[in-house]
Amino acid sequence: MASIPIRQRIRSAIGGIVRRRLLKSRDRFLETAQHRCEETQARTLSRILKLNADSQFSRQHGLKSHLSVADYQKQFPVSTYDTFRSAIDQMVAGDHQALLGAANPLLMYALTSGTTSSAKRIPVTKQFVKDYRRGWQHWGISIHEQYPEMKLRKMVQLISHHDVERTASGIPCGNISGLVTAMQSPIIRKLYTIPWQVSLVDDPLQRRILAARYAVADPWAGMFVTANPSSLISLLNTADENAESIVRDISDGTALCAELASGLRTQLSRRLKPNPERGRAIEKIFEQHGSLMPQQLWPNLCVLGVWTGGSVSAYLPELKQRFGNLPIRDHGLHASEGRMTIPIQDDSSAGILDIDSHFFEFIAQPITASGSANTAEILQAHQLEVDGCYEILLTTSSGLYRYNIHDVVRCRGFYGSTPLLEFLHKAAHISSITGEKITESQVVSAVTDALTSIGYDHRSGSGVFTMTPSWADPPGYQLFVSHQLSSEQVIRLAEQADRRLAELNCEYDDKRRSGRLHQMVCQCVTGEQWRRFTESRLRHSGGSQEQYKHPFLLPDPKFEHRFKQGAGIA
Repeated sequence: MASIPIRQRIRSAIGGIVRRRLLKSRDRFLETAQHRCEETQARTLSRILKLNADSQFSRQHGLKSHLSVADYQKQFPVSTYDTFRSAIDQMVAGDHQALLGAANPLLMYALTSGTTSSAKRIPVTKQFVKDYRRGWQHWGISIHEQYPEMKLRKMVQLISHHDVERTASGIPCGNISGLVTAMQSPIIRKLYTIPWQVSLVDDPLQRRILAARYAVADPWAGMFVTANPSSLISLLNTADENAESIVRDISDGTALCAELASGLRTQLSRRLKPNPERGRAIEKIFEQHGSLMPQQLWPNLCVLGVWTGGSVSAYLPELKQRFGNLPIRDHGLHASEGRMTIPIQDDSSAGILDIDSHFFEFIAQPITASGSANTAEILQAHQLEVDGCYEILLTTSSGLYRYNIHDVVRCRGFYGSTPLLEFLHKAAHISSITGEKITESQVVSAVTDALTSIGYDHRSGSGVFTMTPSWADPPGYQLFVSHQLSSEQVIRLAEQADRRLAELNCEYDDKRRSGRLHQMVCQCVTGEQWRRFTESRLRHSGGSQEQYKHPFLLPDPKFEHRFKQGAGIA
């Protein structure tokens, strides 16, 4: 193994001071989570209410800092984006105190990727970013504590730009991870393999090629970090598809992507130098295997940091197959509206609720024997029950109060007094034609198991699938897949997925047995058609490639028409 570069050793020594400080901060958080969940949540609510008490919105709704939790719940109802739309529109026009306090400066708007409407603008304030960064630091230092060799290695992180567009008053709109990265010190930036300026490249393909070029060049990568595992798979595929040009660029110390602005090309070139030895090593790997094998490209990898819960778990078999069962640390449940959990163990989607950052409430989702939900009960974090399922409500320093983010989680236990939560699915991703209430997580489990049962190794390719209602007489469900399947396999896949879904959902089983739902059917489409459809959804939503979450269940009876339209099928 090559010797560790001297500059890397120096950065590690300097970073030791920062790591010790972050470790103390993480330990204080764990101690608080262990013993003082209820107390900390009440204090967090008071802090948030005080921060924005002088805003027009807070004054209008009586949101005063002295409100108790019970009084707060009586004072303000459960909300959605529409509750704040008017105030946010006023902010976009320049009146920031419509929603925020004078001492709570606005930094940007996070653009969310809606599936049926244009992008929403979520305010991101200075205090919000401080809380957001602290949560990430707890997550990151826990990994460094478990893998001390990471202090001499680097991180490969995929991010999006925070300044995609600007409001009329000049406030940037984009991705919050891009803002946090842009705010890092020059020393911290050196710990990342891919320069943050790559996120400034407009063209998605050029951006992926550049990210792959920097990643492949670095044998000292110790961890890959990106929320969606499909983004990491896409990075590997991009490296394979452009292996020849990437090898040439690494050997020559160039990054020959076309149409880059001269200033951006200059910034990116600062991290480049000729490395013909690395180029020859990569070329040899490709010649031997026909693919740039991750285990050989990055022999110093310790762990992957991606989402593992909910529907994205469908990507994990391929990820583990390509990276050789490398440990995976869940990225944590987070969204544009806030960070919710901090996982501290590998190969588990459960994480500790981030009780220092936001005030959380939970809508209980109890299910009766008939499958119908009981009257919703709203609980605080310390009141959750193990194995209970809940929708999360957020109150944040960015001016969102009792905001229903429509994430459904399960309580897997407690870290002392604080719940450990795992993401199941979006509440909106539930389909019910005749009362069966199928969830996206059930669909992922049923189809993944069915692919295995028919002898198809879904780990060998990056095929995807989506299940949608099929309105017929009787109605049922149709499964669209991009896997390479024979006609016989298509029939068997539909049969096995139908059987497995009936095992997972008693109401689906009842409706199938009674003839109120017809047997599932399956249709194959090409990977290229699916790519075009995905791009059309992104253009409609206003979100970024890194934010995009593939819908494994879409309760949309017009999906086939929309798919053909987006994929360009006549």
